[in-house]
Amino acid sequence: MIKFLDLQRINAQYKEELQNAFNRVIDSGWYILGEEVKRFEEEFADYCGVEHCVGVANGLDALILIFRAYKELGMMQDGDEIIVPANTYIASVLAISANNLVPVLVEPTLDFYNIDPALITAHITPRTKGILAVHLYGQLADLSAISIIAQQHGLKIIEDAAQAHGASKEGNKAGSLGDAAGFSFYPGKNLGAIGDGGAVTTNDNLLAKTIRALANYGSEIKYQNEYQGVNSRLDELQAALLAVKLKYLEKEIERRRAIANQFINGIKNPHVSLPKVKDQNSHVWHVFVVRVKERERFQSYLTANNIQTIIHYPIPPHQQKAYQHLNHLSLPVTEKIHKEIISLPISAVLADKDVEKIIAVINSYAE
Repeated sequence: MIKFLDLQRINAQYKEELQNAFNRVIDSGWYILGEEVKRFEEEFADYCGVEHCVGVANGLDALILIFRAYKELGMMQDGDEIIVPANTYIASVLAISANNLVPVLVEPTLDFYNIDPALITAHITPRTKGILAVHLYGQLADLSAISIIAQQHGLKIIEDAAQAHGASKEGNKAGSLGDAAGFSFYPGKNLGAIGDGGAVTTNDNLLAKTIRALANYGSEIKYQNEYQGVNSRLDELQAALLAVKLKYLEKEIERRRAIANQFINGIKNPHVSLPKVKDQNSHVWHVFVVRVKERERFQSYLTANNIQTIIHYPIPPHQQKAYQHLNHLSLPVTEKIHKEIISLPISAVLADKDVEKIIAVINSYAE
């Protein structure tokens, strides 16, 4: 079976360095908010090209804390609206509603799967305070167009960069393209921990300071609490392991791009719609998504040929039970995407022979 994602092989590449980092943390006797976290925050901030990185417990918390900080700073309040792509993973929407803000769902483009900038302005009201730009599947949202809209209407741009570590536009990386960004280091991400983790990146000094306090029980000084905060901290062990893997992220991205190019150039089946790319540097191929009309049949066919696939994601947020008040919405582009998409295996350790097999099997598929 060609695995969708072989985490064991991915981490085995760096086993000795990871083991050394693990041992260093264990031997240090310091496991929360120590030198490992400080070092990784500095290295990841430098990698993204920003002033600040604040390590947190996971990617969802990263986004939640950004909105929470804006509320604490008086820039947002309960009932304010945040524009968000309708076809995103539900975590993007959860981060908005967790702060008593209102998610306003906007359709994506069918070509690139990211929010359609041409549709944003029509959804802006006096209560709109921000745009959550999701870099879905590893491809940057159209920040050039979104930034113009945000400037015209005085809106914050928050990047959901959970799938886009290393994606760049004109030399500027994800995490530096808006007012703040949330990252996830879930094990399956391009930069994945061996456990959970997340981070916020920003050039806003006050925002970073506020998020850091909020994530540490609302405290900057021990036992003095400025906010009713939470406990959401990247731990020393995950920070040390991530620092090892960060050194190899660019190499892994290049391998992912090479595989994606093989798929795009090799898959010729007219029943399979391939992803489109505006700029190679803007896409890091967290997942390689295709669309087929008979998805279940196609997935069963690939499974029978020992190719594992995953669906990202079968049910859009507005059709989830958790958001019953949005179930009435009609979002045809989003619904088409969620009905037809399926993700093929792609990772830095996927062998050329496996890539060739996937291409050959798909080209032999008939509806």
